[in-house]
Amino acid sequence: MTAINFYHLERSTLEQALTQLLEKVLANQARAVVLAGSEERVEALNAALWVSPPHAFLPHGSRQDGHAADQPVWLTTEDENPNAASVLVLTDDMASARMGEYERCLELFNGQDPDAVNAARERWRRYREEGHELIYWQQTSSGGWEKKET
Repeated sequence: MTAINFYHLERSTLEQALTQLLEKVLANQARAVVLAGSEERVEALNAALWVSPPHAFLPHGSRQDGHAADQPVWLTTEDENPNAASVLVLTDDMASARMGEYERCLELFNGQDPDAVNAARERWRRYREEGHELIYWQQTSSGGWEKKET
């Protein structure tokens, strides 16, 4: 089963949290697919990853860039895994029918949006019923992450 980590965004933007998490994914020599809800979101994430973090480069691409198989991080609106990623990152309340292809999934949701929180709770219940390992992370005041008991 896939280990699914829920990241409850309360203090940072999706772009900031995604940058932080993708740095860790790449540091572990893993590849990621980031599934976003729209082409506009893909392009916004693409632009954000070009300028963040200032001390490192996060290699990534999208359909606009091409060469999916060569990209360590692939940004997409399609439920696909063209770069043989072991990590799936879900944004914008997206879901994947390919969850079993990944070792880990990172679910990022906006803690300031009641609809996003409710949708995340529903996905949590569904994943639990499916037998996935679930981990809940909440942002700390310092901008890091604290693992919470569930």
